[in-house]
Amino acid sequence: MSLTKILTFVFLAIAIGIAYYLFDRIKYSIEEEERIAAIEAQVIDKLKYIRDAQLLYKEANGQYTSDWNKLISFLDTGELYIVQRREITTLLDYGAEETTIEIDTLGSIPVRDTLYHTPIYNSFKIENIASIPHSGQKFELFADKISRNNVEVDVFEVVDIAPVNPERRGEESIKGPLRVGSRTEVTTGGNWE
Repeated sequence: MSLTKILTFVFLAIAIGIAYYLFDRIKYSIEEEERIAAIEAQVIDKLKYIRDAQLLYKEANGQYTSDWNKLISFLDTGELYIVQRREITTLLDYGAEETTIEIDTLGSIPVRDTLYHTPIYNSFKIENIASIPHSGQKFELFADKISRNNVEVDVFEVVDIAPVNPERRGEESIKGPLRVGSRTEVTTGGNWE
């Protein structure tokens, strides 16, 4: 066999090896991106659920909570009151109007029934609300009051402290970890929206 044929087979083998390596790396990258996207979708669904739970908690208690046990207990056994509000306007003798507001409590419904009427929430277990999907850690939960224009406003924030996406890790990350709400702004939006 001539040296040219030997080199041709060697280079062909090297080219096949490099092609396989590149194909495998590209396939791995695509699969990893799909895995990260699927896990982040689960985290986002859970953050939406927690946001809805916090909004119901505030509706019933007048403020958000930073205690997972209180939120879980509220979701499990809490009640929301059905209230009817009526305004009665009466014309006074001198032409002015007087408005009287009457508020009647018509009954109550369990929080469970309020939150679980949406099919997306049927798969969530209340006792696992604090757990970050695929990490075994708990979301960071914060609730407090901040001052805006000399008015005390309730705020809450829930943060994924164990992001699966490397672009969301660390202090210098551009995207930052997935979160809903804010410690410093009056919002209940998520940073993925």
